[in-house]
Amino acid sequence: MPDKILVVDDEQEISDLVELYLQNENYEVFKFYSAKDALACIESTELDLAILDIMLPEVNGFALCQKIRERHTYPIIMLTAKDAEADKITGLTLGADDYVTKPFRPLELVARVKAQLRRYKRYNPAQASGPEQASDLLLHSGLEMNTGTHACFLNGKPLPLTPTEFSILRILLERKGKVVSSEELFHEIWKDEYYSKSNNTITVHIRHLREKLGDTIDNPKYITTIWGVGYKIET
Repeated sequence: MPDKILVVDDEQEISDLVELYLQNENYEVFKFYSAKDALACIESTELDLAILDIMLPEVNGFALCQKIRERHTYPIIMLTAKDAEADKITGLTLGADDYVTKPFRPLELVARVKAQLRRYKRYNPAQASGPEQASDLLLHSGLEMNTGTHACFLNGKPLPLTPTEFSILRILLERKGKVVSSEELFHEIWKDEYYSKSNNTITVHIRHLREKLGDTIDNPKYITTIWGVGYKIET
């Protein structure tokens, strides 16, 4: 079955162009020009990825992103205006996995869609098969992560993580006791040349992870910041 992708952008020419390029890659596209029209699709359709413009009429892309994250963990790519750094940070904070700056090349967006879907499928429980392996389990102070099924629990309760959050936490758990720099996290997670060296993206995802873990930067139980170096989980 083809992957199902939601596209929401009130600029019809952009939406139609994105739809065309995605369909050429054999994706099933659900296209809408407003967030309100897209809500019913989000509720009734098992989607694999969403592409959301920030500047939407009535209900903006941030609110739509937040609505998706209440129930779903599939990747979200935000479309932002040129150099709108604050918008990028807000989107990442609300649970977006990536952002593309307008104007963009359609093939670049397609490349990012493919990269996000690869990571999502790699850790999607629906893709898992066979018995659970002990090597798939990462444990730390009430935190239990199964890399084989993409399941994560905190003190016995399910911990909903986006694919990016899961990847960051997995890397830190696998290297417990060692400092991992933002640049290393970037390379491990995205491996794509279009990512420039930027600490903001990782910083925002770390902040979001801390919120979900009930962690604090001043008295961390899980993720410790080593200023000027990176992050680590203490042994």
